[in-house]
Amino acid sequence: MSKLTHIFFDIGSTLVDETECYNHRIRDMIAGTDITFEKFSEKSRLIGFGEAIKFFGLTKTPWHSEDERLYPDITEILRYLCDRGYTLGIIANQAAGMEQRLEKWGIRQFFGSVTASTEEDVAKPDFEIFRRAFEKAGCSADCSVMVGDRLDNDIAPAKALGMKTVWIKQGLSVYSSPQGDFERADYTVSDLMELKNLF
Repeated sequence: MSKLTHIFFDIGSTLVDETECYNHRIRDMIAGTDITFEKFSEKSRLIGFGEAIKFFGLTKTPWHSEDERLYPDITEILRYLCDRGYTLGIIANQAAGMEQRLEKWGIRQFFGSVTASTEEDVAKPDFEIFRRAFEKAGCSADCSVMVGDRLDNDIAPAKALGMKTVWIKQGLSVYSSPQGDFERADYTVSDLMELKNLF
């Protein structure tokens, strides 16, 4: 990956552990029903979180951002990549206030650019949000890498645009598998510290 200069990251289930956010949402959705947490979780693993909501006829409840936590060693790997000379950025489908949350988590300083769906009024997998990220960062797809957990939102569009791709199998993505070559990442890792072996 010698000609690569920019590494873009997703947020949810990539830099931020959303496990308790999903658990909190499940508990809220099934409150007052005879659906157990275990039953919903099992169905979600089989058909996906959104499809499980439809299957049980539930209504999606608010997201509890207060339950978001950085994965361990995130600061260490971001500092390592910066020290290696890479310019880091964010491309994420996130609610308003993304930069403030990055500040709160103590990692905003590692990112040269932050491109979030709410501020841009366009969301992944739309190519436009990636193009805006390239413009902000002053780079092109062929010198960039996308690191994310979603095959549909992160890997497929980035690959189609000519970026290198790293699939991080964390959170719900551990139950996913590529539906074809268009979703097959260049590299797959289960922990972001494994990026040290790639960059």
